[in-house]
Amino acid sequence: MNNRSISYWLFLAPVLIALGLVVVTPFMYGFGLSFTNWNGVSIGQFVGMQNYIDLFRDGEFRNAFWFTVLFAVVTVILLNVFGLGLALLVTQSLKSSNLLRAVFFMPNLIGGLILGFIWQFIFVNAFSQAGTLLNIEGLQGWLSTTGTGFWGLVILTAWQMAGYIMVIYIAFLQSIPGDVVEAAKIDGAGSWQRFKSIIFPLLAPAFTVSMFITLSAGFKIYDQNLSLTNGGPFDSTQMLAMDIVRTAFVDNEMAYAQGKAVVFFLIVTAIALAQVFYNKRREVEM
Repeated sequence: MNNRSISYWLFLAPVLIALGLVVVTPFMYGFGLSFTNWNGVSIGQFVGMQNYIDLFRDGEFRNAFWFTVLFAVVTVILLNVFGLGLALLVTQSLKSSNLLRAVFFMPNLIGGLILGFIWQFIFVNAFSQAGTLLNIEGLQGWLSTTGTGFWGLVILTAWQMAGYIMVIYIAFLQSIPGDVVEAAKIDGAGSWQRFKSIIFPLLAPAFTVSMFITLSAGFKIYDQNLSLTNGGPFDSTQMLAMDIVRTAFVDNEMAYAQGKAVVFFLIVTAIALAQVFYNKRREVEM
């Protein structure tokens, strides 16, 4: 091993040690606990695959899983559409473009719990009063049904994260060679043609990054779910993260919750890696 290799590993060592202590070790320890009946107090006994067998029979876990999947699909689509739209807007020759960038990004700086309570006030009070004044029954009791609770969570998440996704698209939009777009304009290509044939294909790497971020965020959402609906009504808007937390700290079934967390981790990892692999292939083709 030469001096260059030693220097490389010395610089990399702090990161690897921190990753091992903070991520790998707790994960392996938790994975081992998922094969016990540990409740957080007494010493757990080995129960084999029983927690995983019970997990797939758990109707509450299945409901939370499908609700989370639906939420993730909808938010991934909306966040990428809104993020790209905002990026295209603020990269135009506007005097207020810098101000607009700050305004659109600002909601991402607010914590999820605070945002949840802010939007809870809007949905419960502002929407209700607007529905009464306009005689629109659908605006009243917005968070009292599963459907409106779902869209409340979607609206909150889209409002919070669209500015963050916008920044990613801005970085890639600004890296597109201007002479390529200008040449297409000279050849008579319209705005839609330039976007469809030049800009959008060159944004494929940004799409890969944004898809990864929005997918993982959509599956892992907890703070907003807790403060906006708290899983109600009747746990119908409870997502996987909240179901795992409640299993661990309300029901005191720590090992069972860890089994849910392991399955949750494997599902999110598989979906995220699959979309990265697929989108990377599309980048090569383009």
